[in-house]
Amino acid sequence: MNASAGKVRTRNLRTALLIGALFLLPLLAAFCMYYGLGYRPARHTNHGELIEPARALPASATLQGAPAFKRLWSLVYVGAHCDTPCERSLYVMRQTHLALNADADRVQRVYIATDAQDAPALARDHPGLILIDASGARGANLLRQFPAEDRSHAIFIVDPLANLMMRFDSRADPKGLREDLTKLLKLSHVG
Repeated sequence: MNASAGKVRTRNLRTALLIGALFLLPLLAAFCMYYGLGYRPARHTNHGELIEPARALPASATLQGAPAFKRLWSLVYVGAHCDTPCERSLYVMRQTHLALNADADRVQRVYIATDAQDAPALARDHPGLILIDASGARGANLLRQFPAEDRSHAIFIVDPLANLMMRFDSRADPKGLREDLTKLLKLSHVG
């Protein structure tokens, strides 16, 4: 009976070692891949370009006199006259806003006009678009915060604390803007 008990004990020990290896081998493989082979997962998953460090925007008012960047996430376009890139950007902003469904009330669309002559036409053609006149001296302080490089194709994201934080190319797939904004809204405790 002693020899039979020894066989059972050996079989149980082998089974326990096999189960232990089943759990430890994937951990060991991941450790070797990460530290030995230098494999690193993607560092970022965003589609837009982060603006680092985020830039605090000066207090601005809409054409109606209300504060522009308070308590809501903002999709912002900066332009003078609304040409083809402007129309494309405004279209992407509107479609992204609509695609947010239940979170759409947490986001506003803003147009910062460096020349306010187009304001009445923009207000008529794009209901819900908030207009800011940045043509004066106060507007120069606001415009300085937005990167000037390829601005005609840029949609900017401003957080509810009025920090300019991300830039998105409107020529890229609009799905990326929606995904970035959805992630920000999911993780955000403000706005």
